[in-house]
Formats: sequence, C-alpha cells, structure tokens
Amino acid sequence: MQESAHGLLGLWMQTDLLGRGVILTLLLMSVASWWVMGVKFMRLLQLRRLAAQAEREFWRAAGVHEGIALLEGTASGNPFRALAEAGQNAVRHHVDQRQSLQGTLTLGDWLTSNLRRSIDEAGQHMQSGLAVLASIGSTAPFVGLLGTVWGIYHALLALAASTDAATLDKVAGPVGEALVMTAFGLIVAIPAVLAYNALLRGNKAVLARLNRFAHDLHACFVTGARLTAPEDESARPQPALGEK
Repeated sequence: MQESAHGLLGLWMQTDLLGRGVILTLLLMSVASWWVMGVKFMRLLQLRRLAAQAEREFWRAAGVHEGIALLEGTASGNPFRALAEAGQNAVRHHVDQRQSLQGTLTLGDWLTSNLRRSIDEAGQHMQSGLAVLASIGSTAPFVGLLGTVWGIYHALLALAASTDAATLDKVAGPVGEALVMTAFGLIVAIPAVLAYNALLRGNKAVLARLNRFAHDLHACFVTGARLTAPEDESARPQPALGEK
C-alpha cells in the first residue's frame, strides 16, 4: 500500500493547494508551448513554400499584375504577395500624387519606405507567439523548483510531527516525489527553448528571402524593366532594404 502512494499520483494526493497549483501551471505551460510550436512550425513550412513559389513563379510573369495573380493566397496570408501589392500601390500613389510629392520624395525613396513597412509587418507577424516559448523556457524550471522546495518543506514538517522513527524509506519517498517537480519543469522548458531557437533561425531565413524579393521588386519598379528570372538565384548577401 505504501508503494502505491508514491509517484505522481501520490505527489498529487499528498501535496497542498500550492503544490497542486504548481503541477497545473506546469501542465498548462506544456500544453501552451506544444500548441505554439505546432502552429508556428506549420506556418514556417508554409512560408518557405510561399517563398519558393514567389521566386519561381512571380518573375516568369509578363507584368506585375500578372505576377501578383500567380502568387497563392491573399496579402494577409502571403507576405510575398503583400510585398508585391505594397510596391504596386506605392508606385500608383506616387504617380497620382506626383505634384504634392514632387521635390519631397523620389519614387525610389517612397517605394523603399512602403516595402520596408511591409517587411516589418511580416516580421512582426512571424515573431508573434515566440514570446510565449521564451517565457515558458525561462520560467518553467523555476516553477518546478518552487514545487520541489515546497514539497521538501512539507515532507520535513510531516516527519517532524511523526511519532515514528525517521527511517530511510519515509524520508526518501516524499523527497523523491518533490524532486519530480524540478524534472517536470525541465521537461517543459527544454522543448520550448529548442523550438524557440529553431523558429528564430527559420524566421530569419524567411526574412532574408523576403528582403531579396523586395530588392528585386524595387529594381523592377524603379527601372521599369520587364520581369525576368534572375540570372543567379543563389543566396547572395544583400543589405536590408533601405540600408546602404
């Protein structure tokens, strides 16, 4: 009967409200982190596919309007389509408001500002949710440690109040169960930290491809050249749009 009291079930039955609150908090953290990881990794795979489609399909079109039509989805779900539409709208606005903008902003500067804003919006959307993983990865071990300290404290109080002799089995059981809380915190934190770093690297790679696409769009809109496939689509280092 004593062995059945050990383990997670025994820890849950023997702990108080604070200990159970720690267990529930870690459980909620684990569910939240895995949900965020699933959503963000699926979105990252989608963004990589959209980036490949934009680099492959857009520059085969005869014009910007036709190229935008070839891009999948809407501007809200496809940052590459949003970027192309932002450039097209910026050029149209600059032409319509030429008299008020003349002498203030050139087409290149106005186009750069609009493309930069579109890239920033896409970056903010890609970074959403990563703060949850960062917070869970940094706080879950301490939450588990709190449960361990509190469990050991109560185990020692119970032993002090007991009239029986403090044997090894009576000490090791409750203390070992309390140490499980620290392990639980680490189990929650480690996947969150690894996923955060992987998603951060993946988002940076997508933003780099978005910047390259913006540079090509900028050159196309400013020079008025017909859309043609780049001679070399290999990853060549380029500064962020708007930088020298």
